[in-house]
Amino acid sequence: MRKVSAMLGVRNIGRYWARLPTQAELQVLRSSVRCSSFGRKVYLVTSPTSPIVSKCQHVLNVKEYRQLHSSSVLYGEVKVVEVPPFAESITEGDIRWIKAVGDAVAEDEPVAEVETDKTSMPVNSPCAGVITEIMVEDGATVAPGQHVCKVEVGAAGAAAPPKKEEVPAAPVAAAAAAAATTAAAAKPSSPPPSAGPIPQTTPPVAPPPRAPMASIPVAAIKHSSFIHQAEVKVPPADYSKEITGTRTEQRVKMSRMRQRISQRLKDAQNANAMLTTFNELDMSNIMELRKSVGEQFLKKHGIKLGFMSAFVKASAYALTQQPTVNAVIDDGEIVYRDYVDISVAVATPKGLVVPVLRNVEGMNYLDVEHGIMELGEKARTGALAVEDMDGGTFTISNGGVFGSLFGTPIINMPQSAILGMHGIFDRPVARNGQVVIKPMMYIALTYDHRLIDGREAVMFLRKVKHAVEDPRIMLCGL
Repeated sequence: MRKVSAMLGVRNIGRYWARLPTQAELQVLRSSVRCSSFGRKVYLVTSPTSPIVSKCQHVLNVKEYRQLHSSSVLYGEVKVVEVPPFAESITEGDIRWIKAVGDAVAEDEPVAEVETDKTSMPVNSPCAGVITEIMVEDGATVAPGQHVCKVEVGAAGAAAPPKKEEVPAAPVAAAAAAAATTAAAAKPSSPPPSAGPIPQTTPPVAPPPRAPMASIPVAAIKHSSFIHQAEVKVPPADYSKEITGTRTEQRVKMSRMRQRISQRLKDAQNANAMLTTFNELDMSNIMELRKSVGEQFLKKHGIKLGFMSAFVKASAYALTQQPTVNAVIDDGEIVYRDYVDISVAVATPKGLVVPVLRNVEGMNYLDVEHGIMELGEKARTGALAVEDMDGGTFTISNGGVFGSLFGTPIINMPQSAILGMHGIFDRPVARNGQVVIKPMMYIALTYDHRLIDGREAVMFLRKVKHAVEDPRIMLCGL
């Protein structure tokens, strides 16, 4: 106590010392179970037998006193924040700071996020306090367990800097501007040009028109002069005109996820013999099914019945019928799977991610809708784990949600095929010798021609087409 007496206002009362608590000490006192209400009249003394006892609302006993002065709030305990462990296949990532030096953080509150090749994961504070030091720059590459910042336990956040008051313009400047405006308004405009004297003489009579060139003999035509190239003067360009609009450029570093997406797409083009085949679907029946039971489905299960579940189930049905589309080439061997794990492409602000629905062959429509909703919510909030995207035997990409009419998707390696959905548009089609308007959708299957023959690809699309156009096929197991 003697060492801090000068700066904390400690005064001697006999052989004991007493002083008022600081704000940090009051924070500790008020958080105590026994002492929940303390004011600035509390005195901190070294012994409960001190003469100052009679003047205090409360005097700490020896145990409370020791507990107070061993608190990390008073002694500025600092904890180091580390990068959390990654999945086995990930060794590093790029850090993006959410908090700055001086920001107050709560326990388990994210202070930064690490963007890896597949997903982003938060870096949480181990305690409540204030960030005192950031040890790595924004965008730097970090590894698991690396120290990234320091947090002072229990400290209060820095106060916001005061706003600068706008200084009004000086009256003299305002008066000068007003005078200039008045002078400009009072300045007389230039007089209009005079009309000039009216000519008194009669203008000469115009010569008679010449005969057409076609009627004049070529020998009778005389060239009075020639125009040389040197005599032709091009008017100088007027560079004084200002270019309207902006012509700026901005260079932004590609995120780690975008770099990974670029690399994987190019690898897919280089490694696979990709070919795309197409078909079209009549969406009338599935739309009628959705219209007839959609409201009941939503009321009972709390989730909307969408088109994606129909295509997921139809793809699972077709994959079990065409196992080669569900297979993959691995080191000169073909690996056939007896399970169907479908990757569903989800667009996020940071890029395209493909979380996986596992064992789809055993799911119903409700299970598929629940799985898609949960994975989509995780993707949009950045909560997808690496385990949510590992694996997958087949991918479905729905460009129709953005209004796509037609497209050729790229295989999601190491898979062998991907199904592309597109927008639903009314088109005239022939039905029973009549032209009718139907809601139609184009679908595309891009596949690795090294493994999948054209016949198998066409048969796969036909099975998907029949299962979507007639839901009874899947409902009845036909």
